[in-house]
Amino acid sequence: MGRSASRRAREGDGDRSPGGAGGLPRALALTLASALVWGVAHIVAGRRRAGGLLLALWTALAAAVAAAATVYRSDLLHLAVQPEVLERLSVALLVFGMVWVFIVIRSYQVLRPIRLSAAGHALGTAAVAVMCFAVAVPVAWSAHGTYVYRDALTSIFRSGTENGKKVDADDPFDGQDRVNILLLGGDSAEDRSGVRTDSMTVASVDTETGDTVLLSLPRNLESFQLPPGPARNRFPHGFTGDGLQTPGLLNEVYQYAEDHPDLVPGVPPDERGPELLKATIAGILGLRVDYYILVDMFGFADIIDAMGGVRVNIEQPIPYGLEGAVLEPGNRTLTGKEALWYGRSRTNSSDYVRMGRQKCLMAAIAEQADPRTVLTSFQQLASAAKRTLSTDIPQELLPALVGLSDNVKDGAKINSLQFVPPLIYTGNPDFDLIRKLTSEAVNSDPRQVSSRPNGTAGSSPSTSPSTSPPETGDSPNGSTKTPEAPSKPISLEANCP
Repeated sequence: MGRSASRRAREGDGDRSPGGAGGLPRALALTLASALVWGVAHIVAGRRRAGGLLLALWTALAAAVAAAATVYRSDLLHLAVQPEVLERLSVALLVFGMVWVFIVIRSYQVLRPIRLSAAGHALGTAAVAVMCFAVAVPVAWSAHGTYVYRDALTSIFRSGTENGKKVDADDPFDGQDRVNILLLGGDSAEDRSGVRTDSMTVASVDTETGDTVLLSLPRNLESFQLPPGPARNRFPHGFTGDGLQTPGLLNEVYQYAEDHPDLVPGVPPDERGPELLKATIAGILGLRVDYYILVDMFGFADIIDAMGGVRVNIEQPIPYGLEGAVLEPGNRTLTGKEALWYGRSRTNSSDYVRMGRQKCLMAAIAEQADPRTVLTSFQQLASAAKRTLSTDIPQELLPALVGLSDNVKDGAKINSLQFVPPLIYTGNPDFDLIRKLTSEAVNSDPRQVSSRPNGTAGSSPSTSPSTSPPETGDSPNGSTKTPEAPSKPISLEANCP
């Protein structure tokens, strides 16, 4: 009986050396090896069954990660925009980290020498603690990063059940050939109240190919109709605003709706502006507008800084700041503040030239926001995005939009059409022409484009071709001539230097 117990004790000790100082380096080296490849310590200690199970588990996990990063990479991107998946992943990472730390500790326990001096014991414990810390920190950082990402995702994108925009996973675009998203750049500077949408572009995306047409409207467009209902009843002859502060320009509609809830009854604050502006632009273009994304232009600079800047090719000097600085021509990496001036400056320029620069800036950011950039600046980007972005795109649509973005990055066409002078005169627009050109640009079917949107009778307050003289830019001296505006979409790549 005594011999049997003694034999079991020796087997339990496995390969543990009785010598304290001599066996400690070997034990620590094998513990480190087992931290990198689970099961090594147990196999060396003679615990082959436990070691084999740990090694098999480690191999399976490594194979799963490798497959996810290569074979199933596209599926991984779809899962990365699903909040419930991210929540489970965050919990799984924490559990994985605890298991890994336990394996490190247990590996040392099965190998440490039987007799250790106090100094040896302290050294071994400290070394194992360092290994556990090295294992725990990246796993904890990953779990925290996943949680931060999920929090940003759910803060920016609401569920379709919350905002009334339910999405069928089997047909996310509801059978439509195109999805049309209104991209807004909001200017909420400290020296003005409310938000003015100085940048308004509808991105019409083919749901099969990802081919995109960017349809841009100038901020100073006038004489447009608001959608039927309370808004049209208040301004039956077109939007004229309210006095000198709101003379009736397109970029005023957003804030006007927020300040006048009766124009969009039943819509909560911060959603009135987007809803009225979407319906208004849908009427101007004769194009269904599905969703919107609003970017606060000043928070936009934080996103660019979190990316480490954005590379653009500047063709001519652009005034920068209020002290006479200039963004010089050439290929340059701009900071957030510099990019903001690049996209907003009108000095010695015009609204319409600025619109072109803004689209080039958007294209550069989309191209340069690669996964490595996002990963290395993840928390800064998430924090900046929460402060900067608002949208009514439902969470359930994100996997389908990720698929479209893959098509865009893989070479889908991106064309641009700007409704600016001399093609369209902002003070007296030819809305029939705008709708005709929109229809030709998106090349869609009658379900997508109509010449009488929203059930209106008549095309606009001004239906005849414009006879206004060519407009100059709105720089301080008004001397800048507006370049010729093409009447057909042109490639964004060709338009951006």
